[in-house]
Amino acid sequence: MGALPSCFWLLITWCVHLMYVIGTAGHVDHGKSTLVKALTGINPDRLAEEQRREMTIDLGFAWMSLPSGRSVSLVDVPGHERFIKNMLAGVGGIDAALLVIAADETMMPQTIEHLAILDLLGITHGVVVLTKADLVDADWLALVREEVGVRLAGTSLSSAPIVAVSARRGQGLDDLRVALDAMLDATPARTGNTGIPRLPIDRAFTIGGFGTVVTGTLIDGPLAVGQEVEIQPTGLRGRVRGIQTHTQRSEIALPGTRVAVNLAGIPHSQMSRGDVLSLPDAHTPTTMLDLRLRVLADAPHMIEQNDGLDLFVGAAEVPCRVTLLDAETLAPGAIGWVQLRLDRPILVARGDRCILRVASPSLTVAGGTVIDPHPLRHRRFRSEVLSALEILARGTPDELLLQALGDGPPRTWAELRHEVGLSEMVAEATLADLLSRRRVLALGKQIITPVGWNKLVERMLPPLRAYHRRYPLREGMPREELRQRLRLSPYAFAAFLDAAAHHGMMGQSETYAWLAGHLAQPDAAARRDLDMALAAMSRVPYSPPTPDLDSELLAWACDRRLLVRVATDVYFLSETYDELLAWVRATILAEGGLSVGYLRDHFGSTRKYALAFLEHLDQRTITRRVGEKRVLH
Repeated sequence: MGALPSCFWLLITWCVHLMYVIGTAGHVDHGKSTLVKALTGINPDRLAEEQRREMTIDLGFAWMSLPSGRSVSLVDVPGHERFIKNMLAGVGGIDAALLVIAADETMMPQTIEHLAILDLLGITHGVVVLTKADLVDADWLALVREEVGVRLAGTSLSSAPIVAVSARRGQGLDDLRVALDAMLDATPARTGNTGIPRLPIDRAFTIGGFGTVVTGTLIDGPLAVGQEVEIQPTGLRGRVRGIQTHTQRSEIALPGTRVAVNLAGIPHSQMSRGDVLSLPDAHTPTTMLDLRLRVLADAPHMIEQNDGLDLFVGAAEVPCRVTLLDAETLAPGAIGWVQLRLDRPILVARGDRCILRVASPSLTVAGGTVIDPHPLRHRRFRSEVLSALEILARGTPDELLLQALGDGPPRTWAELRHEVGLSEMVAEATLADLLSRRRVLALGKQIITPVGWNKLVERMLPPLRAYHRRYPLREGMPREELRQRLRLSPYAFAAFLDAAAHHGMMGQSETYAWLAGHLAQPDAAARRDLDMALAAMSRVPYSPPTPDLDSELLAWACDRRLLVRVATDVYFLSETYDELLAWVRATILAEGGLSVGYLRDHFGSTRKYALAFLEHLDQRTITRRVGEKRVLH
């Protein structure tokens, strides 16, 4: 593959092997599971209780090949109102729907609720199947078709074809397969949004000899055997030991595929429905969401501020509280901006569709689209908040990126791309355009807007100026102190300093940062005091008086190596220090050791100075004490 990016061959693979997941929907006893079995030869009712009661309780799965050769996964959902939560866990990842209606009973309450859920989730591709067609005559069937057509009008499935079948007799099944093929011809396959896999887990169990297995519909990116993975929101980490699609082993699973993933390193007992499998550190769970919410036209009551509802997104279910951002209430049929406060963290992404239900009595009341999965807490009726949400909802890629970046501190490009949910190809092209138009600036691997840059410079100047005024003799402000004042991450701070230094605004070292033009020099009066102190020390260089200088001036003299500090109150001139050091090394090499008294007597000093100097050399690991003498370290 040469220098081609690693994602290139995956894009080709996805285009060749488009994968689709179709979910059933409809009232209990209308023949959903029977139809799936007739189409696929697989009984989706895997539980013994389901087979005994002849009623689907939990999600069932099957697969088939259509006349075109297209491979399709089927998710069979329960139709009974008591198991609506299981139904919602199964329809979050589907591409199209099979809305099943018994011809002898026509549309029933759960048919209507399932249709409303599909509409709220934006499922625009599907086929309506009139089952048990052998139980009615042609006139009745025509009336049912007409009624169903009226019911579908104004919903996301208004254009769905209607096919009559008898699953038990096989009547109409070939027509249904052809209709499914034609419908999928117009259905875009999930080829991944971000390139980072997400697998909302709808089942977690163990198989003897294999260990933990999780299942779900893969979205956003491919998943490969051997990859390290992370379960959110728990943060558990493991490795992909094996992958199966339609019971066939595979080295890689593609977006839009129903998969079973064998995991190493994570017990199944520590996972549950609604957890999400992804790559380590790729996503952050959230306890707050911004949504564009639509209330069902036939919802029994309006949604009010701080209402408690149940959120269903992906395969997860979590209680939440609603903050209405642009209205006092949301009446049936209304659309508005809301912020949800969740009872516990979940993993979702921008663009995910969700359902809101009343817990008691159990009713679906609204649905929406996640606009911001990691918002700040908003105050109500703020025009700037609503404008920002509008941009996020309908903005172009450059608007989305600029909105996410804001005018704040620099952020990494990878972090922004994942937050916004753009594909790598679109995001890179957008970044190049923004850089060329100087809508953003690059600080190494960080980016910032020009306004954000100016704000950061404005925040940097006052503390540095104040520091230089207070400590004019210091080289600069300690870097860590400045970083904390600017409240930047270490990476963002380093990138900012490099850019500021490159533009001649400041200087920096490994330890300090200073404004351009700052010179740490004493004024005339301080220089006179220093010269007098140096002269006094030079008259008795081996037992010099402690310089009577301001602490800042003394530190400056040491930084410039006019003086060398060897103890709290013992300083030597630098030339004297170098002379003493050279003599100590030469003497130890010649004599094999050196005592404090020998050093004192040789230079006519005192024990205080001789001992301080040798202990200083011990601390620098130039010498070490052996008995009463020093030897070289």
